Amino acid sequence: MNITLTGASGFIGAALIARLKADGHKLHTLGRNAPKDASIAFTKWDANGNQMPPLNAIEDADAIIHLAGEPVAQRWTHEVKKRIRESRVNGTRRLVDAIAALKGKRPRALISGSATGYYGDRGDEMVDESSKPGKGFLAEVCVEWEHAAESASNYGLRVVLLRTGIVLGEGGGALAQMLPFFRMGTGGRIGTGHQWMSWIHLDDLIGMLMLALNAEAVKGPVNGTAPNPVTNSEFTQTLGEVIHRPAVFPVPEFGLRLLYGEMAQVLVEGQRVMPEAAMHAGFQFRYPDLRAALTSVT
Repeated sequence: MNITLTGASGFIGAALIARLKADGHKLHTLGRNAPKDASIAFTKWDANGNQMPPLNAIEDADAIIHLAGEPVAQRWTHEVKKRIRESRVNGTRRLVDAIAALKGKRPRALISGSATGYYGDRGDEMVDESSKPGKGFLAEVCVEWEHAAESASNYGLRVVLLRTGIVLGEGGGALAQMLPFFRMGTGGRIGTGHQWMSWIHLDDLIGMLMLALNAEAVKGPVNGTAPNPVTNSEFTQTLGEVIHRPAVFPVPEFGLRLLYGEMAQVLVEGQRVMPEAAMHAGFQFRYPDLRAALTSVT
């Protein structure tokens, strides 16, 4: 297949490129920075801007995988929140505008990133793809983001909305920020530790993206999470045991607020998410168990 990919330079995008190339797909990346692999076609485009991507980047595509977006894990100033929203919502709208402007054949599918933040803070409630959206900044962004992506269905595309949880992999994602503290023996639960963490191993997330790419029956929201969410206390205790370090230094909520401001709320809230759509489609998880997942990446 001819695949156009945005967000190629990110943690997930880099792993996806390796899988797509291994499977023999032809790639064209869209973004601010060219991929390290010079053999991959590249067109410059800023998802934070108001310009739709050049049509030559998508005119031969059989599918588009859209992962571009401003990082969420940073202190939320007014300007940062604006970039988070615009890069996802406006960037996706401009991408769909480009699809609409194509004169010849259009891609068959748009696989668009989203996040479990869609569900907001749900306490102990178990949610799946049929659950209603929650409240808060990230939930509102996800609703608008998904709505923008869904508009591609007006032009005949199958649209998949991958609501990604906490991705566990080597060299990036949440573990890259957590491991230094845990290796020093200064890791521990966040706040009360009661909040749920819906996680997924990077290999399984890439597998879900490939499922979304290849399975014509898969469309709409798909939760990119493992089938066994855990509380923050369980997560941190398991991580400490896996790397043979104590996890006894809790991070107080007020400290997080000093460091991250409003974004700290994301860390003390959570969602207990089940990947019903992927399991219904027959997806087989390589790492359904947290301990095995953490062992493979630490």
